[in-house]
Amino acid sequence: MSTQSLGADLPGGNGGGTGAWGDRFDLPYRVLSGDDSDERACEAIPDGQCSEIPRNFTLNALNGACSKLAEQLASPGLVLPWLLTAAGAPAFFATVIPGIKQAFSLAPQMAVAGLIRAQACRKWVWVAAGTVQAGTMVLIALAAESLDGAIAGATIVGLFALFSLMSGAASVAFQDVMGKTIPKGRRGRLLSARATIGGILVLIAAAALKFGVDDGAAIAMPLVLGAAALWVAATLAFAGISELPGSTGGGRSMAQSLRAGLALMRENAPYNRFVKARALLLSIELAMPIYAIQAANLYGHGAGALALMVFGVGLANIVSSPLWGRLSDTAPQKVMAAAAAAGACAASLAFVMEFIVGPDPAWSLWLYTGVFILLGIAESGVRLGRKTYLVDGAPKDEKALYAAFANSAVGLIALSAFLVGWLVESGGILVAVAAAGVLALIAAFHARALPHPEAMERAARS
Repeated sequence: MSTQSLGADLPGGNGGGTGAWGDRFDLPYRVLSGDDSDERACEAIPDGQCSEIPRNFTLNALNGACSKLAEQLASPGLVLPWLLTAAGAPAFFATVIPGIKQAFSLAPQMAVAGLIRAQACRKWVWVAAGTVQAGTMVLIALAAESLDGAIAGATIVGLFALFSLMSGAASVAFQDVMGKTIPKGRRGRLLSARATIGGILVLIAAAALKFGVDDGAAIAMPLVLGAAALWVAATLAFAGISELPGSTGGGRSMAQSLRAGLALMRENAPYNRFVKARALLLSIELAMPIYAIQAANLYGHGAGALALMVFGVGLANIVSSPLWGRLSDTAPQKVMAAAAAAGACAASLAFVMEFIVGPDPAWSLWLYTGVFILLGIAESGVRLGRKTYLVDGAPKDEKALYAAFANSAVGLIALSAFLVGWLVESGGILVAVAAAGVLALIAAFHARALPHPEAMERAARS
């Protein structure tokens, strides 16, 4: 491990950022990371990036704050299903949107991983993808404002599929850039800072929604256009990250990447177990539209109810992300297990709520917000835990392959989200809630049995 003094005037990577710029990022870095030492540990990143840590950490956190708020303003698990339900679209469209997000963002990653590796500076992949995502959000806002019924559902789902494709490319690039620019021991804190700041901004947005809008169906345009503007801001922040050009050799075609990934599943037992746990944890990430539909059925489509749900998710991020982030730096597998247990608790509360809503359901709306708080805690823990586990455990030169194969495999499994719509339509909302709870419990036990991420790296070397 090497160290550099904060602000050392080493040559900057693509974009610069040393000297005076490094000093400007010193204070926000210390506040966001909790690192008040003048010596920077540079474990697992190039020495030339050491002096850029404050700049890269701060801009990455800003990127995350903007993108996390954007994701909540146009949430595929809550806001978009809520709006589709209010627009009269069949429940099928509302329930498959999170599955579309997972499938279209994850499954194609094997195809793009080799293309990304061919780029010396991978941050520009994120920048290009973020630009397309901002434009797609504008089109979704227009569709939500002008269409209704099945036409609105089909149009928004189609546009969201394109958005999700770009999200997949950005995800692979993000993992690679973070692995090159943020040292071990700070990655979990970075992810928690991204989520915490984004959560605070979500609370502010939820308060404005709660007290400023009465009609839940009329907020499509401002919410999603706001998300588009935030994607632009996130793109500008990521473009400012200082990234040294990396190796472009060893790139693989999709077929070669697939063979390499399958070989990893056979030969690297810790990675095999991680991919299986990641697939089970998908039950947490696909559960929110079930609760959104249940809440809309119980409490109507007003903006006040929607605001409380958005508030609950934002509060969960603020409360849980700092804890999840610090725990992820030491035991990310335990974070995933605890988060899955929280998801099971959310399902249990949602199941009970179906039977205690009386003639005046207003009082129980506040209690139902607890479902979204618990689910927000679970989603935050799953996201932070799995990202930190993979970035810390994957070999330095193969992070893109490890991430892309795992995500592609999980993306294919996410196509089963269509079963969620079938469950809601045929079995009823309670059957879907119960299924989500059982799968979350199974995921908790499986994640708890994962080894430390270093076992994955040791297996790769053997």
